Order: sequence, then structure tokens, then C-alpha cells
Amino acid sequence: MSNKAVFIDRDDTLIADPGYINDPEQVRLITGAAEALVSLRKMGFKLFVISNQSAVARGIVTEKVLEQIHERLRQLLANNGAYLDKIYFCPFHPDGVIEKYRRESTDRKPNPGMLLKAAKEFNIDLSQSWMIGDRGRDIEAGRSAGCRTILIEQLPRESKPKAEGVVPDYKAVNLKEAVNVIKSRVYPPKPAANAVQNPAPQEIKSPPVQQVEENPVEVETEYETQPLPQNEPQPSQITIEQTAKSENLLEEVLQLLKKHYRSDLFDQFSLTRFFAGIFQAAVFVCLLVSFWFLLSPQEQSYKIFMTLAYAIVLQLMALSFYMMQRR
Repeated sequence: MSNKAVFIDRDDTLIADPGYINDPEQVRLITGAAEALVSLRKMGFKLFVISNQSAVARGIVTEKVLEQIHERLRQLLANNGAYLDKIYFCPFHPDGVIEKYRRESTDRKPNPGMLLKAAKEFNIDLSQSWMIGDRGRDIEAGRSAGCRTILIEQLPRESKPKAEGVVPDYKAVNLKEAVNVIKSRVYPPKPAANAVQNPAPQEIKSPPVQQVEENPVEVETEYETQPLPQNEPQPSQITIEQTAKSENLLEEVLQLLKKHYRSDLFDQFSLTRFFAGIFQAAVFVCLLVSFWFLLSPQEQSYKIFMTLAYAIVLQLMALSFYMMQRR
């Protein structure tokens, strides 16, 4: 029996991407990503990461360090009750600086090589599987392999190449919404239990035409009006239910976006930046004091030199803290 799977891009889909990640400590799960994987697992999907890692060919990271990065990813997911069946990555790039990895590869997205390897190794039915990613190459790889595709379109904080000419099957703002899309296709909404099917229309024979006399007599008909089913939902009721579901979905997306940007706001605070600001303010105070000594009618040259020396020391400390914050 074949299995079904969800193939997921790594950077900016499952984890945040600050650039080329070259340290396990840089790995940060995107909010809601682990919960999304748990939901997919409950729906019976196998889960795979499909990632281009040209940083290996460019000499930015070694395969050994890359394995440490992926081990850190597995650990963070396990802490939240989620796990992956396997991580596939392509280290090759035709413009790489490492001779061993400087070539084109059928595994490199938009080629479907990594998806086809997973399908062969784990007996995956690709027609029942999905590819989720934030770039056009992810969508192309998924479609080439025969999967349905979902494009993650986050609110961009910096310019990112658009997926021009690539049309995904669906779009979502994050992995959690992508799971809702898949769930709606795997478990389509069932009709209401109390809904009554409209009976097939019956042919109604008209009564025979009778001759009307000069003094017509009222004739009782043998046909009665059939009452409408009482349990059938009215159109207005269906519209209200659909509107309520749409409002709930929009409210959930809004709360996720607020939570995402609120976490980014707190991440901007830094203790080193705070101390750098204090030392910078102290430098300004020392300069004001030395200027005041300079205008004083009394001879206070040594005080001027002392305050300037303090200002220089404090300025060096402020610069040191700024450099630490930058790192």
C-alpha cells in the first residue's frame, strides 16, 4: 500500500532564514510550524524536508556543520511533539567555489530529484502528496513530481524573488494555514445531518376540462398543496454559516500575524544596545562638563583633560558594545 507525504521547504517555510545559516544556534522554528507538522501527521502524511543548500558548494558551511544544523532542527521539533521522516538536501551549485560540489544536479530544485528519491525510498504516491514552499522553484519541483502545491506568501520584510510564471494550486500566509488548506481537501465538509434532499419533481396531471354551463357549479378539486420539508436549510441560513466560518478563519490569521510581529518587536531589544546608549549619553555629559571648565575664568586645565579622558574611555566602551550588538 502506497503512502502519502507532504514535502516542505526548509528556509522561510519551516524555520526563519536570516541568510545562509552556518551555526546550529541560528535555527529558529517559525511560529506554529511544529503544531502544523503534528496536524499533518495525524492526517496520515509522512513528512520530508526538501532543501537546496548551495551554501555547501559556496564554502559557507560544511556538510558536517549542516548535519548539526539539521539535528538542532529535529531537536526543536521533538520538543514540540513533532518529527520528520527524513531531511533531503542538495549541496551542489554550478557556480560553487568547492570543486567537489561545483556542478548542476537533478536533485536541485526546481528539478524534482529529491522528491522522486523520497517516493522510491518510502513508497510514496506522489499524486496524493503535497509540496509546500515559499519560492517558485519549490512549486515547479512539486508540479514536476506530480504533487499538488501550496505557495507560502508571507508579508515580506525584505525583497524576495517572486514566483513569476509559476501558478501554485493554492496559496497560504504560513505553514499552519497551508495545513488548513490540505485538511479541507482531505476531509471535505459533509452536508448537514438534518438536510433533506429535494424530492424528484413528479409530473402533475391536470384535471380533465369540464364543460361550463351558464350557471356554473363549484367543483372541489382532488389535489392538495404539498407542504415544504421543514428541516431543509434556507438559503439565508447557509449564507450565515459560511460567513461565520470565513470570519473565524480571518480572525485566526489576524491573531497569528499579530503574534508574529509582536515576537519580532521583542526580539529587537538588546542589553548590549541598552548599555551602549548609556555610555554614549555619558560621553555627551563629559563633553559638556569639559566645555564648562573651558569657559570658567579660573585655570582648570587638568580638569578639562580629565573629563576629556573620561569621554574617550566611555566612547570606546560604547563602540565596543555596538560592535558586540552587531555580531
